[in-house]
Amino acid sequence: MEFPIAVALAQLVSQLPTGPGWWYEIKLDGHRATLWRTAEGVRLQARSGRDVTASWMDSALAGMDPQVVLDGEAVIVVDGVISFEAAQSRAASAPARARKLAERSPALLIVWDVLALPGKDMRGRPYEERRAAMLDVVGGLPQPSRIQAVSASDDPDVAGRSLSWQKVRHAETVDADVVGYKGPALRPKALAVRLPSGRTALTQTLAAPLAALVGPHLAASGPAGWAHTDAGDADAIAPPGLVVEVLAGTTRHAVVTVTRLR
Repeated sequence: MEFPIAVALAQLVSQLPTGPGWWYEIKLDGHRATLWRTAEGVRLQARSGRDVTASWMDSALAGMDPQVVLDGEAVIVVDGVISFEAAQSRAASAPARARKLAERSPALLIVWDVLALPGKDMRGRPYEERRAAMLDVVGGLPQPSRIQAVSASDDPDVAGRSLSWQKVRHAETVDADVVGYKGPALRPKALAVRLPSGRTALTQTLAAPLAALVGPHLAASGPAGWAHTDAGDADAIAPPGLVVEVLAGTTRHAVVTVTRLR
């Protein structure tokens, strides 16, 4: 198994599936982080495959055997509540600022899967076997640890109606390919994105931290030419492979807002 890998993605459904073999886990609002314990140390990758070790260095703990790969979510707790805003700020920060933020509000890596053990690829193994192996790895870390196992249950009543497991859906998000941008490459004002529906749209103005995070990826290759959105706006063409999460309405001219870099 080589760094990085394509991680598994959950399918959005309207209601909880039920029946034999289903397990249920808490959905956390942070940043996807896959931890690789290598012979040299620890690396962390984002959902997109980017190396994000510098952003989440406080989760890069080496208290496990080399060749272990854990999959989970990096989260930050502020005043007793998981804060997506704090996680977003950390992810958008340069390494020096990320380290200062880590000193102020350390991150937790909440793990839900083990993808590899020494000499063994676990990705094709049954869920219950992988979860048991993951719990063994996490349980064997020096305590207290900033790496923890996600809560899970095979009881749909616990997942669907427990007072302690609730989710307020504040918006639907989708992943979109970045096909262009407005403004300087290092500090883009907005992005042109291609939505899963095939529609191309210009996003709302990027927040400064997001622009700072996206900019280096755009500047690395420079504009490859010019493109037009469905509304006729002209934008510099972005290098391929850049994916962002966006809030997007369902109508043709709905507002599109970037929430994070994948």
